[in-house]
Amino acid sequence: MRRKQTYLLTGLAGLLWLSGCTSTSHRAPVEDRAVGARPVAVAPASVEPEASPAPEAMPSSAVLPAAAPVSAEAYVVKPGDTLIRIGLDTGQNWRDIARWNGLEDPYPLRAGQSLRVSPLPGEPDGVVVSSAAAAGGNEVRLPAAATPPAAVAPVAPASGSSVSAASPPPPPAVSTPAAGAEVGLNWMWPSAGPVLTGFNETSSKGLSIGGKAGDPVLAAADGRVVYAGSGLRGYGNLVIVKHDSTFLTAYAHNQALLVKEDQAVRRGQKIAEMGSSDADRVKLHFEIRRQGKPVDPAKYLPTR
Repeated sequence: MRRKQTYLLTGLAGLLWLSGCTSTSHRAPVEDRAVGARPVAVAPASVEPEASPAPEAMPSSAVLPAAAPVSAEAYVVKPGDTLIRIGLDTGQNWRDIARWNGLEDPYPLRAGQSLRVSPLPGEPDGVVVSSAAAAGGNEVRLPAAATPPAAVAPVAPASGSSVSAASPPPPPAVSTPAAGAEVGLNWMWPSAGPVLTGFNETSSKGLSIGGKAGDPVLAAADGRVVYAGSGLRGYGNLVIVKHDSTFLTAYAHNQALLVKEDQAVRRGQKIAEMGSSDADRVKLHFEIRRQGKPVDPAKYLPTR
């Protein structure tokens, strides 16, 4: 009996030992490769879903504000300036300059005043005459503008006193080919007389062409008259013709003007009669201005 109890106790201890050996708490699952053994599935490690990247901040430049008007080129009024002079020097029509700056009769100007002298993007730059219209002799009218000043009084000295305008309209800008490099107008000589004085940027901003009083002065290309009068000192009876948005021509010292402002003219049309107004002799002072800057007419006119 005692021997039987000993066997039972020994067997029980063996079973307890075996169960302790087979216990594997916290052991990583492994595949049992013993013959005939079933593989133990290894639980996949839990994978955290990748967080979608936060949208990249849009650069401030990517969000554009509503199209704001682009500031146009400004002109600072100098003592003695007139709208006609400013128009000639900037290649613009005095009417357009007055309209762009909200100036009304008597068109006050003061030294140091800033004026806009070019249209904003998309803004019309006056009315440009076409060759067809010019050939028909039709008049091209600018949008309603204030009555042209009889003469724009010179600006008061730097004191800043205002000036009233009272002179016929100044010329708008004209566009044509530059010294043969641009495709543009078909130029011709405005007079058959001899050249008395050539172009010089400082002393002569154009050509002086001789002749006798009453000789015809012809439009050098198709265009539109933007000024006809005697409101610009040193030019006498003057005609200014705008050909497009780049070029304009000026014809000075005439004894008679045969065209009026806003009138379309064609190449070779008689627009004035040669004279000596505000000059020391009978002659035609002829200028070609490209965006307001005087250029040598000889580089545009045909060889003769």
